Amino acid sequence: MTSIDAADLKRMFDAIAEAIEADKDRLCQLDGVIGDADHGIAMALGFNAARDALAPLELTATEPTALLNTAAKSFLNAVGASSGPLYATAFMRGAAAVKGKTTLTDADVVALFQAMAQGIQDRGKAEIGEKTMVDAWLPAAQAAAAAHAAGKPLSESLAAALEAAERGAEATKDMIAAKGRSSRLGERSLGHIDPGAASAVTVIGAMRKSLG
Repeated sequence: MTSIDAADLKRMFDAIAEAIEADKDRLCQLDGVIGDADHGIAMALGFNAARDALAPLELTATEPTALLNTAAKSFLNAVGASSGPLYATAFMRGAAAVKGKTTLTDADVVALFQAMAQGIQDRGKAEIGEKTMVDAWLPAAQAAAAAHAAGKPLSESLAAALEAAERGAEATKDMIAAKGRSSRLGERSLGHIDPGAASAVTVIGAMRKSLG
């Protein structure tokens, strides 16, 4: 069984920031087709801010909940609109899900992951099929939970989450946007991957690589 502590979570945020920075231009290009071409920049700003805010923490004296709440606050301060409130809510819900724990088991990490996805859905008020990051996050959380319930280790649960997120993001090509700026395009949004779903795959992939 895995044991994840604050230091592991900090390394997870380092890994996400690095992955998003490397993917920034592609995310902006995707957003340029159906949005305002700044999604990669916003995500990089948010995760770089979270990484920088976590750097000075004394990790041996920091519980996962405090670390996640610090990440949430810094992300929201850096990105006030669009993805900022969504990911800030995700981290705060994740923090609440593991409150009082100093180290996290496989079940705790899966619960954290599910809470993040639910937070994004609740904050954005989006449903599956509306061409948003929910189309990647929700099936990923469901896949992680199903794998864990089937007795799979954390590495396999997060691998299942990543595969589901990838399928979900790809499926947004066939959806008409119903939320956000791209919804104004109507059927012209068909044929394009939602940038929020694409960045969700990048985030989940970094989480799997770091924690799994």
